[in-house]
Amino acid sequence: MPRPNKYKSYKERGRRTAVRLYAMQQNERNTALYEAILRLNSLDECIRFFDDLCAVTELRTMEQRYAVAGCLLQGKVYSEIRRETGASSATVSRVNRMLNYGTGSVAESVREDLAAQGVTADTKE
Repeated sequence: MPRPNKYKSYKERGRRTAVRLYAMQQNERNTALYEAILRLNSLDECIRFFDDLCAVTELRTMEQRYAVAGCLLQGKVYSEIRRETGASSATVSRVNRMLNYGTGSVAESVREDLAAQGVTADTKE
């Protein structure tokens, strides 16, 4: 007779605990990092701060997503965006979803950057 898998219940209990902890963390967001970012005074200081804080791959991922957002807001098609940025179609899709259903903060920032460069962004909201 096979023995019951007692670890399954432990694993499930661990997953539920992790989900509960994640929910608590989202409700009690620590703002110290964001306050530190707001205190940065220059582009060079900001670059050095993020170089210390993030892995190179994390920085490149965020930079790529920001570039993808700019392309999407210019109305470029996925294949063109993938060619220009090197992003996967999954990343382009993820950024598109963020632009359509996110808070709007990144879209606003990208539009300001595009306007400063004299590039027109699509205004579909």
